[in-house]
Amino acid sequence: MTSISGKTDIDWTAFAADLAPVEVISETVLVKKRSRDFFWYSPVLNAELKKCFGDLVARPKTPEEMRHCLAVAWKYKSPVVLRGGGTGNYGQSVPMDGGLIIETTAMNRILETGDNFVRVEAGALMADINAALTPRGREMAMFPSTQDIATVGGFVAGGSAGIGSVANGALRDPGNLIALRAQSVEKVPQEHVFEGEDVLQIHHAWGLNGVITEVTLRTVPARDWVGCLATFETYEAAYAAGYQLAQATDIGRKLVTTVDARICSYFPRLEGHIRPEHHLLVSLLPSEDVGRFRTLIEEAGGHVDLTLTEEERQTAKLPHVFDFSYNHTTLQVLKADRSATYQQVGCPVPPDPAAIADLRPKLGEDVWMHHEFARVGGEIVTFDLPIIWYTTPERLAEINATYEENGFPVYDAHTWRVEGGGLKNADYRHLAVKKRMDPDGLLNAAKSAVWESVKDLSPEEIAAKGAE
Repeated sequence: MTSISGKTDIDWTAFAADLAPVEVISETVLVKKRSRDFFWYSPVLNAELKKCFGDLVARPKTPEEMRHCLAVAWKYKSPVVLRGGGTGNYGQSVPMDGGLIIETTAMNRILETGDNFVRVEAGALMADINAALTPRGREMAMFPSTQDIATVGGFVAGGSAGIGSVANGALRDPGNLIALRAQSVEKVPQEHVFEGEDVLQIHHAWGLNGVITEVTLRTVPARDWVGCLATFETYEAAYAAGYQLAQATDIGRKLVTTVDARICSYFPRLEGHIRPEHHLLVSLLPSEDVGRFRTLIEEAGGHVDLTLTEEERQTAKLPHVFDFSYNHTTLQVLKADRSATYQQVGCPVPPDPAAIADLRPKLGEDVWMHHEFARVGGEIVTFDLPIIWYTTPERLAEINATYEENGFPVYDAHTWRVEGGGLKNADYRHLAVKKRMDPDGLLNAAKSAVWESVKDLSPEEIAAKGAE
C-alpha cells in the first residue's frame, strides 16, 4: 500500500496488518474524506490544507484498542492525528505530515451519569450525552452548536465555549471539566488521569499532547427551554439588550446572540417569522422566564417576534435557535455563498454598546457583526464572529488591523497553528506535557509553530520557558 499523503515512507500494508483486530479504512477516497474538517470556512486555510491527507484510518472501539493503535504508530514512527466528528474550523484534525488518522467515533459509550456529572468515552456525541442525561433531569452545562455530530473529545481538545456558556462559563472555568483520561504515545502507551486544575494541561491543545479517551463533565439541572427571537431597529440596541439579558439575575438564559440584519437575510427558514431588515437577538430561556424576557425586550425598544417550546418548534418544523448562533451562523451564509468567511474577535470588557456602534462604520460594508455573549471567570464578555466578504489576504489584514486598532483583539481563524488562533502565544505548559506524553513528537506536532524549537529539551526545561 503506497502513501496516500506522499509524505511518509512507511509500509502501510504491514502497518494495517499490525493494527488488527482494530477496524481500518484504507480506501483512498475515504481516507481523504477523513483528512478534512471545516477548515473550508476559511479561504486561506482551504488553499493551504485542501491537499493534505493521511495514509490510513483506524477506528478503535475500546481504550485497549486505542492503546494498540498508539503502540503500532510508535513502532513505525508514524505521525498521528486524532479525529472526532470533524467539526473543527482550523484544520485541527488535518494530517499535515500524513500518517495515521485515529477516528474516535466508535469509542462512544456513556459510562456513568451521576447527580451532577457525566462520564463518557471521548467519541460520544454531545447530543447523545444530553439524551442520556434527560431521565435524570440533567443536561450538559454547555455544548457546541454542532452537537449532533461533534464528539466530546473533540470539544475538549479544540473548543472553549458553547450554548450554555453565558450561564455556566467557559469550558476551562473551574468545575466544568472535572477529569480527563489520556494515553501517551510510546512503546507501551500509558493512561494518565488529569483532575481538577490539571485538566488544563490537556484541554484546548488540539490533540498535541495526549490522546483523550475519557471525559468527565459537570452537568446542570434540565430546564423547559423556549427558543426566543427578538428584533431591533439598530444593532447597537440589539447588543445593548443582549448585554442586559446576559446580566439578568431573574432570567435563566442559556444562549444570548446578536446578529446583523444583513446576515438574517441568509436565514430563509426564518422568513415570515422575524421582521425583515431588522437586527436579531437570539436566546434560549426557561419557559417561566419568557414573560420577564418580553418586558426586557420591550423596554429596550425591541420586538419579540417568536417564542417556541421544543414541541412547538418540531410542529412548525423550524430549526433550533442555536442554529443561528456561534459558527452555525457562518454556515447558514456559506450554504448560499461560499465567498463569505468569518473571523474571531474579542471585545472590550465589560461589553460596551457605544464602542460597537463606533466600530461598525470603520469596518466597512464587507464586515457584518455577529456577537456571542458568554461568562468567563465570572464576568460577562462578548466576542464577535463577523461575516466577512472575502476578497484578498490584504483586505483581511486591513479588517484585522481595524479591529485591533480600536481595542478589539483578533484571535485569527485563518491559521492552522494552535499558537496563532485562540491561544495567541505559545503554551509551554502544553508543550511540556507533550514531551512527557509524546516524547517522539508524533501527535499532530506540525500544528505547533513552537514544538520544533523545544522538542530536544526536557519537559522541565520546556516548562521553564513558560515561566520566563
